[in-house]
Amino acid sequence: MAAAASPGPDSQNTVAPAQKGTALSLDQLYQQIILDHSKERHGSGLSETPVPAGASTGSSHQLNPVCGDEVTLRLAVKEGKIAQIAWDGDGCSISMASASVLSEMAEGLNVSDLRTLIDAFRDVLRSRGKIAADPEILGDAAAFEGVSRYAARVKCAMIAWVAAEDSLNQAT
Repeated sequence: MAAAASPGPDSQNTVAPAQKGTALSLDQLYQQIILDHSKERHGSGLSETPVPAGASTGSSHQLNPVCGDEVTLRLAVKEGKIAQIAWDGDGCSISMASASVLSEMAEGLNVSDLRTLIDAFRDVLRSRGKIAADPEILGDAAAFEGVSRYAARVKCAMIAWVAAEDSLNQAT
């Protein structure tokens, strides 16, 4: 369960130079984003995080019974913007990294922009590799594009996003 998914060997894209003149492939960059977020969990610590004053909130607990991933997420909306996402969870690297990326990206977005982001992420993940992730739209969440080719892992990447969507519906 702890293996990170990558876009696959057919990707020929490269990005910023790594050490000693070698180029870091897009696959490697995406793997690194997932590993970093699975270790440094942005937004984690639900019980220690107070709700922003004056915000409306929603919360959702999601469980993936197939692999045991579990996320409880609280989302706070204030003045039409996402004021906070706080969550606790346990699961594979993909599920925890996805929750972290979502938390980092969502705070400060307008409610409608978060809905658009969730829809775009869902479309890519449910495409079975047919829809390429656009980093201009998905930011670091584009790192999960490779997950779409592994049906059993799609729920891992989506669990926090489903919780956020449910929480957003409660809060608005």
